[in-house]
Amino acid sequence: MANEKFPLVYKGRPLRRKDNLIYYGSMADKYIIMMQVMATKKVKDLDVASKVIVQLQLTDPDLKSRDRVVKKSEKDSLYAAMDVASVWLERALSNK
Repeated sequence: MANEKFPLVYKGRPLRRKDNLIYYGSMADKYIIMMQVMATKKVKDLDVASKVIVQLQLTDPDLKSRDRVVKKSEKDSLYAAMDVASVWLERALSNK
């Protein structure tokens, strides 16, 4: 379990998890990534994500949740979802 003094970071950006939702990026930025684990499968004793929805979202609190979504994709593993998420977020934030 990550200590608050040392939060979980991936490629220099914060990573937070709440149940089946994973947020990647900072709410202080214009964009953030939301990943939702929709299905898992058993590999030995571990539950491994087998269907993940990735969304690039605006962080503007004045927008409705469906209007915040800029891009959306479905991936078959958490690794593939994180790969797409890091590219999308990097590109979106570099186009400020």
